[in-house]
Amino acid sequence: MAPQLDPRLASNKTLQILAAAQAGGYGVAAMTCYDAQSVIGLIRAAERTRSPAILQLFPVTMHYGGAPFLRFCLDAARAASVPVSVHLDHATTDEDVEVALRLAETGTPFDSIMIDASHADTDEENIALTKVHVARATAAGVAVEAELGRLEGGEAGLRVVTGAQLTDPRRAQAFMEQTGSTILAPSVGNLHGRYLNPPNFRQDILQELKASLAPRGYYLCLHGTDELPDELFKECVRNGCTKFNINSWVRDPTVDYFAKAVLAGTPLPEVYDHASDVYAGVTERFMHLLGSAGKA
Repeated sequence: MAPQLDPRLASNKTLQILAAAQAGGYGVAAMTCYDAQSVIGLIRAAERTRSPAILQLFPVTMHYGGAPFLRFCLDAARAASVPVSVHLDHATTDEDVEVALRLAETGTPFDSIMIDASHADTDEENIALTKVHVARATAAGVAVEAELGRLEGGEAGLRVVTGAQLTDPRRAQAFMEQTGSTILAPSVGNLHGRYLNPPNFRQDILQELKASLAPRGYYLCLHGTDELPDELFKECVRNGCTKFNINSWVRDPTVDYFAKAVLAGTPLPEVYDHASDVYAGVTERFMHLLGSAGKA
């Protein structure tokens, strides 16, 4: 039997988006945004394809832009004609979580945050480091994503993690219940950054997680999507992943265009506008690939 969702999360935008994706059998692109141009590009893509989306920030961007930039992201998401939520990815330090929760408690809340304690030495320590923040997040209406196991690698100002540990699906339900999280980021052979060898995902782990967690109202998020083949994305959708974190796929071509256009002397307003369209074009591809296009 599915646990009853805390009433304070009943109108949570991220959870509404993921619930619809789980019911509809598609995935949702959680696109990492670094600036206003990428935010605008994400909204353009979502509206063009009639797709739900998740606007995702790293802690480094949250610290840099503070409440004004988060408010801009929230305003853009809420003004969109399709469902868009705003998520904080990889809050790995107490300071990251404290800033996010303080923003929520003072009127500028992320819809959801990832409290990433996967660097802990044991699952028990991971649970302890995560659950201490979850009650406060829930009170502010903020849903929580957590990671069971450990992904190797690092990106965008995050700590570099070594010593990958696969998620034990037999422990997943207890982990979610004990932390109070609603979104699980599993370790199934994925990693942050470039794959030096062809990716070898343990789809059996995803299948077991889907069978045990989906009926209980929990959701799966796939991290480590750099350079994955299209068919692997589709297989992960079939095996229960609803949230897909996308970063370098969209960041690199956008930055590459921006640098070349500025050096070529293109007027800056044109550069900004077209950079948003480069970002939007890549994002639209993922919305079609994950099956969310036309679902909003």
